[in-house]
Amino acid sequence: MLLSSLMDSPRVLLQLCLSTILSIFTKVFSNVGSWYGGACRGPNPPPSDRNIQPQKPAGEAGTTPTSVNYHFTRKCNYKCGFCFHTAKTSFVLPLEEAKRGLRLLKEAGMEKINFSGGEPFLHERGDFLGKMVQFCKVELQLPSVSIVSNGSMIRENWFQKYGEFLDILAISCDSFDEETNQMIGRTQGKKSHIENLYKIRGWCQQYKVAFKINSVINSFNVHEDMTEHINELNPVRWKVFQCLLIDGENAGEAALREAEKFVISDQQFQEFLDTHRAVSCLVPESNEKMRNSYLILDEYMRFLDCREGRKDPSRSILDVGVKDAISFSGFDEKMFLKRGGKYVWSKADMKLEW
Repeated sequence: MLLSSLMDSPRVLLQLCLSTILSIFTKVFSNVGSWYGGACRGPNPPPSDRNIQPQKPAGEAGTTPTSVNYHFTRKCNYKCGFCFHTAKTSFVLPLEEAKRGLRLLKEAGMEKINFSGGEPFLHERGDFLGKMVQFCKVELQLPSVSIVSNGSMIRENWFQKYGEFLDILAISCDSFDEETNQMIGRTQGKKSHIENLYKIRGWCQQYKVAFKINSVINSFNVHEDMTEHINELNPVRWKVFQCLLIDGENAGEAALREAEKFVISDQQFQEFLDTHRAVSCLVPESNEKMRNSYLILDEYMRFLDCREGRKDPSRSILDVGVKDAISFSGFDEKMFLKRGGKYVWSKADMKLEW
């Protein structure tokens, strides 16, 4: 009877059809809104950085972010040809939002934070970085707080203000030949990268900060013997990376660098390691060990999944929390432990002679 009466009343039937169509459109746009929510709270990132498609979980839900690398800025004053985290944006989170994210990570089990870039001392002349370092050590009481820098922007007054809160300072140095550094792009003007390295080593000793060196082994330095300089500088660790290609960063059409000419074979990398086998602080990392064994947060506090040879971002931990975001990280915890990712990383436990 009801259907018969509706058929006899075209006006009522038309209203029913319009109501059904409106209901469908409401559901569709509701889903779209949930997919394209902001990557982070605070100042909005550029539209191109907000259009993150829904992804399938890539990691284990129970992953603990024991050691996290926070690349809070992409801007840099150097132009290293193989850089795999380039200046694709200039965005930096407001300090209070960054602190909120760091607290979320601590609550999720973080023990070590490593600040990187870009060049982390470039933003606000290092004061922004210093405030985060102090927050992590004093407020969050993290066992280890470290920085990776090219060293060019570091001044002694930074150590005077923040040095006591920093466990490890790693300076990137790929060669002890100035011409090689020039060819790689690890330089600014006529400043000596090597002289600056030695100066910073002295400040680390003076202000009781563990000193570390990072080197990317590539086609320009693969035959260099760095033994004498490394022994003289005596870092707590000398991290030696094999040059790695990342699509959209240093390889591919959308990349800001063309790193193909820097790439070396596994055999060449092994030969470099053999040359330096007597250096006790050497910690080698091949492409196989490096690609998925780091928990990397970008400038929006999104975990980056590198398993497909590029950096696919999760949603921001500021929006969805650490547990949800980390499930998209592609993090290989077994490789993290295998490569020695967990070590004595608090300067209080290193028993160094200052």
